[in-house]
Amino acid sequence: MKEFFLAIAVIVAFLCLLSLYRGIRGPTVFDRLLGVNVVGTKTVILLLLIGIIYGRLELFVDISLVYAILNFVGILAFSKYVESK
Repeated sequence: MKEFFLAIAVIVAFLCLLSLYRGIRGPTVFDRLLGVNVVGTKTVILLLLIGIIYGRLELFVDISLVYAILNFVGILAFSKYVESK
């Protein structure tokens, strides 16, 4: 079963790289914002998959929740910055 979750983690990591490309090379600021937000969401999923693989899900759930909150606050701050500009 760990091999299945490891394969899913590799696929999600690849999709994260594609989203990172969109975040870096997006034609508009909003495309970049969306790309960075998707990278943050996929990172949370990767953290949860790593928790399942290592058998320490309770630890990685806490870490992923904190990361999700920080990602949300960062996106809000960046949105406010873009709006005021």
